[in-house]
Amino acid sequence: MSEQTGTLRLTMAQALLKFMENQYLEADGEEIPFFKGVMGIFGHGNVTGLGEALEQGKGRLVFIQGKNEQGMVHAAAAFAKQTNRRQIFACTASIGPGSLNMVTAAAAATVNRIPVLLLPGDHFACRQPDPVLQQMEVGSDYTVSATDAFKPVSRYWDRITRPEQLMAAALQAMRVLTDPAETGAVTLALPQDVQAEAYDYPASFFAKRVHAPDRRPPAAASLKRAAERVAAARRPLIIAGGGVHYAGAIRELTDFAEAFGIPVGETQAGKSAMSWRHPLSVGGIGVLGTKAANVLARDADLIIGVGTRYSDFTTASKWLFRHPQVSFLNLNVQGADGIKMDGLPLIADAKESLPALKAVLSAMSYRSGYDPDELARLKAEWDAEVDRLYADEAEGGLSQTRALGIINQTIDPEAVIVNAAGSLPGDLQRLWRSVHPKTYHMEYGFSTMGYEVSGAFGVALTEPGRDVYALVGDGSYLMLHSEMITSLQERRKITILLFDNHGYQCIHNLQRENGSGGFGNEFRYRSPETGSLSGDYLTFDFATHARSLGVKAYSATTAEELEAALKLAKEEEATTLIAISVLPGTHTGGYESWWRVGVPEHSSSNEVNAAHRRMLQRTGEARPF
Repeated sequence: MSEQTGTLRLTMAQALLKFMENQYLEADGEEIPFFKGVMGIFGHGNVTGLGEALEQGKGRLVFIQGKNEQGMVHAAAAFAKQTNRRQIFACTASIGPGSLNMVTAAAAATVNRIPVLLLPGDHFACRQPDPVLQQMEVGSDYTVSATDAFKPVSRYWDRITRPEQLMAAALQAMRVLTDPAETGAVTLALPQDVQAEAYDYPASFFAKRVHAPDRRPPAAASLKRAAERVAAARRPLIIAGGGVHYAGAIRELTDFAEAFGIPVGETQAGKSAMSWRHPLSVGGIGVLGTKAANVLARDADLIIGVGTRYSDFTTASKWLFRHPQVSFLNLNVQGADGIKMDGLPLIADAKESLPALKAVLSAMSYRSGYDPDELARLKAEWDAEVDRLYADEAEGGLSQTRALGIINQTIDPEAVIVNAAGSLPGDLQRLWRSVHPKTYHMEYGFSTMGYEVSGAFGVALTEPGRDVYALVGDGSYLMLHSEMITSLQERRKITILLFDNHGYQCIHNLQRENGSGGFGNEFRYRSPETGSLSGDYLTFDFATHARSLGVKAYSATTAEELEAALKLAKEEEATTLIAISVLPGTHTGGYESWWRVGVPEHSSSNEVNAAHRRMLQRTGEARPF
């Protein structure tokens, strides 16, 4: 440091890391280093800039070597999600394909409102060696590069073309990363020459900064309007979204529901906010919801959404809520989410707004009009249905619901399960019995195939004392499983429960529900007789494949083998895989729900034409906005 000028001469990459090391988050009185470290895969676009800064730096940031750029960003997002967005990783990759591989995961983070900092390499700002390897050449606009692809999937995007631009960009990045309403992927594109350029940065730029996003209390007028709406309702239903977890409002949600006898349904992101054993917990809601929750939603005169963005899966494509006078009250920090479903917004932090609303309603002596026996009956009927499906003994093999029952009943209730795509999200939201908060980790905003193994590794980084299970279908596993190698490298054990059902059975089932006989979704050989993919199933020895990578592995084809394998996997010290053979098509169907997909208006298939007519009927029954 220059004592005369109060500056530090650093490269832009070195300055970025030094800045990151001094960013802290204050949450509920606790001060936490905001950046845990950097995940990266090096190439010519970042290895001699950011890579050198990481190699020579003596700071506290840990470097984790990714194996797939998309996978490492999923891992970073899962880490942030499991910490309730209180600590994050940055991710770096080289220009061209390396960086573009991060785009899918960036979109998943942004859709799910999860903070990740992306540092993709970019081509030379000086343009002297143009076109550099992997550079896009857009003849109509030479400022365009591959990193422009991050713009629509980022909450904040910038390109640092001069080293001094870092200061303004870094502060803007922190503004977005720590804002509970606006957070998501933040992208700082870093031209490789600028990464290595030095600048005399003011020492004050590297001062410790403690970011303390204040919990937003409800405005008095908004609180009054909200209380009046609840007071007029006889059959309200709470929908608990991911915002309940991020706000740390688990206790407040339960207290509010108990005070007024209001049942609680959960979105995929909100699940585990309330134990399945609680008498007011009616489980998952919407397309993948329980019958208990969906029947209550059908007849509810008020929906109280807490921290939910009302995806089409939550609302069953806006068909779920059938009461003629149903209205919506939306407690959310995000204004855009607050007005969804034409609802009355209460823009505030859930931990602040729920107790405040409870106090006003208690003063009004409010109580819902539910008969407790009705809620108990609906809950008992659904519990019996879960018991039935968990005990299902299918002919010819192991059903998917039976396998889930064994897993749910065998693993530690404190263990965390991770999932994202295929038929498993439906079975898990409907059937999985969560007892403790933050034990159900589902990426369903983007439902990204390949998230599961990467996400489990990210979760394992947050809580090394907890068992972490990735529940993954064979299709997702084949797409992306490389971060299980990183879990070995970092000695962070995960257990991968691989459901082998011969392909993309979720979408295969969706086809058949809408008139198709099934096309292009199962893993079959091409038939020499028909020329189509209708031959025998392809077979894979996933356990042997995992062992070849250094992973402990078991196989299970029966209930007894699965239970035994789970117990053996529990004792293993390193990442373990259990390949579970399940019968195709043995997942659950819908309960009092509907999901709109685009069914052809005209087809040579009578079944497809009939499916289109059914779609029109349901669309006519659904809310238009």
